[in-house]
Amino acid sequence: MQAFYAVSGNDPYSVAMPGGRPPKLKRSPFGERLCAIRQQRGYSQTQLAEMIGVTQQAYAGWERSTVALRPDDLAKLAEALKVSTDELLGLDAKPKRKGGPVGKAQQVFEEVSRLPRHQQQKIVEVVETLIAGQRNGHAAAK
Repeated sequence: MQAFYAVSGNDPYSVAMPGGRPPKLKRSPFGERLCAIRQQRGYSQTQLAEMIGVTQQAYAGWERSTVALRPDDLAKLAEALKVSTDELLGLDAKPKRKGGPVGKAQQVFEEVSRLPRHQQQKIVEVVETLIAGQRNGHAAAK
């Protein structure tokens, strides 16, 4: 028998509820940036920790408290998250552009980001298949 995931409108354990234990202390500015960028990229702490070769507990400490990172760990983080080290450190002085109207695709993917990870993965697979088919179609037309 297969279990099904159901969410009712008044369910206190909704999909939008973050996982894990709530922090006891407020994060450092670096920890806030690191957490926000990681979540924007759709990685869990465990996934990102594996990408850069540290334990999840070590990575969680970087988000949770003020730490002195080794330069090579900072470089690995920046590479994995596809940002500059300046951006991670909060030194990126470039003014942020005000966004124009949000496109339909962006709105849909923001909604997708609120779904459970297994449902997100199914959607990503479909989209990647469509993109690959489109690229192959353009290559065949040339």
